[in-house]
Amino acid sequence: MEENVNIITLQTAQNWAKKWRKIEGTYNAHHSLKAFFIPKEDILELLAEGIDGVRAYVGVDENDKEKLMMVGTKHNTETNIYEDMLPNGTGSLNGNIYDFTSPCPHMCDPKSALYKLD
Repeated sequence: MEENVNIITLQTAQNWAKKWRKIEGTYNAHHSLKAFFIPKEDILELLAEGIDGVRAYVGVDENDKEKLMMVGTKHNTETNIYEDMLPNGTGSLNGNIYDFTSPCPHMCDPKSALYKLD
């Protein structure tokens, strides 16, 4: 069985989360964002586009609420780039931009070892 090289340890995840939360760094200066909740149904909707990967963009909406925007990507074998699949007329590939995440806080698991860092 092949080892999954994308798995990280809890300690590594906690270190990265601490850095994001300004405990050990200067990231996330906007608010106290800790994570995003993504419903399974929304992931399935994105996968149904026939994607090769997903790219996530971070933003802030007009109500100052953090957003994680996701787009499907397709691998271009000529350039070796995973190209964004954007709405008709705005990119070279057709797809959608999804905003189906809920920020934590409020959609948090307060018992998680990744939540209780500060």
